[in-house]
Amino acid sequence: MALFRLDRRTEAGPAEVWLRLTDWARHSGSVPLTRITVRTPPPTGVGTVFVARTGIGPLAFEDPMEVVVWEPPGPRGAGRCRLEKRGRVVTGWAEIEVRPGAEGAGALLVWREDLRVWRLPRVLDPLTSRAGRYVFGRALTVLLGR
Repeated sequence: MALFRLDRRTEAGPAEVWLRLTDWARHSGSVPLTRITVRTPPPTGVGTVFVARTGIGPLAFEDPMEVVVWEPPGPRGAGRCRLEKRGRVVTGWAEIEVRPGAEGAGALLVWREDLRVWRLPRVLDPLTSRAGRYVFGRALTVLLGR
């Protein structure tokens, strides 16, 4: 699988960063050619399912995901969410971790993802990781409002 990690420091606090990143429908505006549909009623928690549909017309594919860990920021300000990718084209997982920044100012965000693309040989994992870092790095910039 192609593993990558993104780290961001923000001026917004952990609770605000958490809300921005776990508003799944908002991801539609941050990933090119992608629409997100949440298939379970709110609020988000373990068992929430949403689908990212990426592409145009017949060249599109669906990337269904399920929340399997849901630990919103608490009194100490740390939170963690894990998604399992359950599609036929893309499988793997993603983790979002939000912690208070240094000396309680802002937040530190860590996004880890490990993915496999159907029929893509493992020899291309480094390229897949680089592409993932690029696409999701841009998405984080949009979602965090920077």
